[in-house]
Amino acid sequence: MRRILTTFFAVYFLLESLPLNRTIVAAQSGRLSELEPDSGSVVCPPGVYEAAPDGCLPLGPSEYLTQLASEGIPYPIQPLPAYKPDPAYNDLPYQYFWINKNGTPFYASLDAAVANQPSGPHLYPSNHLLVSYQELVDYNQDTFYRLRSNWWIRADGGRLARFDPPFQGLLFSSTPRNAFGWVLGEIQSRTAPGVNSPESGITHYRFEVVQIYATQSADNLTWTLIGPGEWLDSRQISRVDPATAPPKGVAGGRWIEVNLFEQTVTVYDNNRLIFATMVSTGIDRFWTRPGLFQIHNKLETETMSNSIPDDFYYLEDVPWTMYFDEDRALHGAYWHNGFGYARSHGCVNISVGDSHWLFDWANVGDTVYVYDPSGRTPVDPSLYGNGGY
Repeated sequence: MRRILTTFFAVYFLLESLPLNRTIVAAQSGRLSELEPDSGSVVCPPGVYEAAPDGCLPLGPSEYLTQLASEGIPYPIQPLPAYKPDPAYNDLPYQYFWINKNGTPFYASLDAAVANQPSGPHLYPSNHLLVSYQELVDYNQDTFYRLRSNWWIRADGGRLARFDPPFQGLLFSSTPRNAFGWVLGEIQSRTAPGVNSPESGITHYRFEVVQIYATQSADNLTWTLIGPGEWLDSRQISRVDPATAPPKGVAGGRWIEVNLFEQTVTVYDNNRLIFATMVSTGIDRFWTRPGLFQIHNKLETETMSNSIPDDFYYLEDVPWTMYFDEDRALHGAYWHNGFGYARSHGCVNISVGDSHWLFDWANVGDTVYVYDPSGRTPVDPSLYGNGGY
């Protein structure tokens, strides 16, 4: 009993001394006005407090959550309402051969190819000579290919390998509440905007999807907030800002949107974002023309070529082609995986799987809205020819 009483009085005197000790320390530091009252003040439940509430102190977790909210980051952080299209869209029933850049003649038969007696078209020197073949024949230590067009060629080049894993965009169950995008290359984020800000220790990789909560200028660059304490140079992201209304001139709530600056395609149905992906549009001199267009022809495969000597190219079985502006088309590109960067002759290059999905969704007459929010793409009609691959 004596031990219990001794413990009780020790605790009592300790508690009685705390307010006094706190007051002495605060008085010595000149912070009497900041004292927490001796009674009636508790830490608020974790939450976002835009203004200091009565009856509790928004400290600890609440301070952190309020800071996140001020930066546009909700808590808990919600994933994008997105999912990948069916991987089967990536399948193509074609095999491709990338012809040596020196070009090659075509032969009417295997015998003619063995005897080197060309009689068909000639593919002139180019970096873009791709044919679709159905048979490979080894003969006298030489290799020959029979094309789907039934011409033969000598094996001067190499078979085109498929990209693994192939790039695919995103389907959406609902429109995201904030912007998002794809990382364009391996990069480490920084803890604050600016080229001299400390690195976060977190590395992001090409084709990774990130959400975007805020932007800020620093060091003459625009920086993007992708998570708590994580900033990336905006040039390293192919960004999508979901549209809140259809472009002027679009009726029915159904359209395809091509953003030339961000190198993205977004698809809207019933005024709701349903699909987004990265693409490759026209390089300088071969720009993809801004404007409002309609799909005027759909072809499951197409041979694309240009006979101009200093700009020759030949591409067989270009899949899922949809023409919308003269010879400019949305189509699959099996020969590169450089989506997110301009590299075409005016067409909108899309990954094979994404072009297949879009081909199945789109109808002749659907609107294609092409624009450049940076204003860098010229709009003078005299600068545009018919377009190309």
